[in-house]
Amino acid sequence: MKMDLGLTQKTVIVTGGASNIGRAISLGFAREGANVIIADIDENQANKTVEEANSSAGRAVFYKTDLTNVDMITATVKKAAEEFGGIDVLVNNVGWEHTAMFTEKSLPELQKEADLTLWSMVNCTKAVLPLMMERKRGAIVSIGSDAGRVGQFKQVFYSGCKGAVIAMSKSIAQEVGRLGIRINVVSPGATFPARSEDIGDNSLWQVELPPEEVIKKIAKAYPLGRIGRAEDTANAVLFLASDAADWITGQTLSVNGGWSMI
Repeated sequence: MKMDLGLTQKTVIVTGGASNIGRAISLGFAREGANVIIADIDENQANKTVEEANSSAGRAVFYKTDLTNVDMITATVKKAAEEFGGIDVLVNNVGWEHTAMFTEKSLPELQKEADLTLWSMVNCTKAVLPLMMERKRGAIVSIGSDAGRVGQFKQVFYSGCKGAVIAMSKSIAQEVGRLGIRINVVSPGATFPARSEDIGDNSLWQVELPPEEVIKKIAKAYPLGRIGRAEDTANAVLFLASDAADWITGQTLSVNGGWSMI
């Protein structure tokens, strides 16, 4: 669904933009006529998303980027700015977690959660902000989680990382608001891929997707009676990235079917 949000010819970087929520965000911006850079490590899945995005109004390209590698992040941002003349929007979407008791988590697992869920946001934001500050405009939307707002069983460290994303976004918004840059967070509830085609081999959901009966049970916990669709989150991201949200910054919008109301 095209929303006519004035995003035509805007240049957007979507981290982890090949699968599930990231894929829906990439396709959403493309439908709005934006130039979309998919920064992802999954070449096969990213190329599928690029092909679908390029069949709509915008233009999409894939820059292979390991979001745990600062040099690759810097190179992707520089290449995007040179190719498209600047960066209007950054979507910090990539993240990773393994559901388990905190006492059972290994240090390498905790480090991977931090690298992909928190440090990717920090490093991408630091890479993009100077370009936006020079142009005195821009929007950054990071994907949070209600785990970072209220805590979540068996998601202790992930909750902490997402809580940091939310808190840091508020603080950065205060620092750069007078330069015309807006920083917001979208916090999804449980959002599982609708089809196997929506995820690549490197997606978290290749190993973490619950059985159908468990998904139905989870849906009953939501006042709106269903789990999230990737498009639910994507629509909120597009709105916050657009000029329609020009007076919104430092906010966290929960897109969660009413699971938490804070």
